[in-house]
Amino acid sequence: MKSILYLVFLCSSFGFSQNDYSVSETNPYGLPNPEAPEEIKDFQPLMGKCNCRSISRNQDQSWADAVDMTWEWKYIMNGMAVQDETLKADGKHSGSIRQFIADSSKWYVHYYSSGTPTTTLPTWEGNKKDDGNIVLYRDQKAPNGMEGYYRLTFYDINKSGYKWIGEWVDKTEKIVYPTWKIECNRNENEKSDLDIIKENSVKFSEAYMDGDVDTLVSIYTDDGMIFPNNRKILGGKKLLESYWTLPDDVKTLHHKVTAEEIIIENDTAYDYGYYEGKTLTKDNKEVSWQGKYVIVWKKIDGDWKIYLDIWNNVSD
Repeated sequence: MKSILYLVFLCSSFGFSQNDYSVSETNPYGLPNPEAPEEIKDFQPLMGKCNCRSISRNQDQSWADAVDMTWEWKYIMNGMAVQDETLKADGKHSGSIRQFIADSSKWYVHYYSSGTPTTTLPTWEGNKKDDGNIVLYRDQKAPNGMEGYYRLTFYDINKSGYKWIGEWVDKTEKIVYPTWKIECNRNENEKSDLDIIKENSVKFSEAYMDGDVDTLVSIYTDDGMIFPNNRKILGGKKLLESYWTLPDDVKTLHHKVTAEEIIIENDTAYDYGYYEGKTLTKDNKEVSWQGKYVIVWKKIDGDWKIYLDIWNNVSD
């Protein structure tokens, strides 16, 4: 029995240590692993999500209209590599897996796209330069057969965003022909999905303590449902209002939700953790309580609302 328990503990500890730098609630874009090459931090200023405008050349050599997109960066493989994904308003999506190989002192970038699926991913390689630009190359001939590269450059990298350009260049890099440009801006005041969910959880607690049932119920979707302890499922605004309305001589003195994990997948989020509270009864007695919960959130018109809400008490 001891050997089995030791094995379970060892596997659990090993699994945890292998994910210390992965994406988490605390670090939504992961962290660079200190055991990775120092160059793993080259893309650190790009981590997170930016709003961007993408402009590419038409076949007649004119520039097409700009396409809105988001560009999101995060650390993967427990902080040993970088992944980025673009989500474009025209429905085309793409991304890359980026690894720095110390033996060759280069970044290797493997690119994929929904518009051009392929059995072999095209690869760029390159480095961060002394001027702070990150430059990557891939062999590519010009339409007239001239040898050259397709060169990708990240530049003007700062706290507000960055710029990117894709260009064909000859082997000497004296002939330069840009074909694709992207400019990204980071809105520091724009709230992330995770921020909105956390703020709405706090808003729920504040409304519950204030007895503001209208605000509390507004945090649910129109078809939201609750699963109270030892009660049937309740759904719809009227039933929710009735459930959350306390008697006049009862008051909620304290309510707090502590999330253990919030997982966001497109327009749905899964949230679980613990809650605690304190009620002042009609007999003027303070009663403390605590429990665990699971919430399913839905994103509606840019806001996150509770769709399913289940909880039950715990004794300690």
